[in-house]
Amino acid sequence: MTRGQFITFEGGEGAGKSTQVARLAERLRAGGIPTVVAREPGGTPLGENIRDLVLQASPEPVTELLLFAAARAEHVAKVIRPALEHGTWVVCDRFIDSTRVYQGRLGGVPGDLIGAVETHSVAPIFPDLTLVLDLSVEEGLKRTEARGELSRFDAKGTEYHQRLRNGFLDIARAEPDRCVVIDGSRTPDEIADDIWRSVEDRLLAKAR
Repeated sequence: MTRGQFITFEGGEGAGKSTQVARLAERLRAGGIPTVVAREPGGTPLGENIRDLVLQASPEPVTELLLFAAARAEHVAKVIRPALEHGTWVVCDRFIDSTRVYQGRLGGVPGDLIGAVETHSVAPIFPDLTLVLDLSVEEGLKRTEARGELSRFDAKGTEYHQRLRNGFLDIARAEPDRCVVIDGSRTPDEIADDIWRSVEDRLLAKAR
């Protein structure tokens, strides 16, 4: 059986990841490709409990890293790996790159610790394609404020969100074979079409 493909969405707050995850999954299914939608932190009962805990509390960065790693290890073992092994594609809202940026670049957790945790909680299940939705900090904050209640991450200042944006762009530049930057300032339809072209070029063309 052909292994499924693993697609992740990354980017700053308000970039529209959840909307585009749903739209891509719908398009894949319409094309006859079995697809599972996932999110992080979350994806399993344990992961959802950890999500609630972390969003409500303000743990130290290393504590936060380990909590997210626990949720991710469970998610990979119970949802992502089985789906991929059965030929199902997985489209996930956030994955390892969010940890590298939020807890690493912004939280100051050493990269070697993050790498070691990844090795034992994720490997060898790494994304085949990562779509980084890029948006100006001002527009992203405007969108999150329009949604209503802000998470503790949403409520950070402009400087924090600029560093966040730069972190994802730096990862995309460092790993161009895996990452594609998508302009998130356009209409949802335009963004979805751009995403679909990337999926066709990077994944579907190879499968033909």
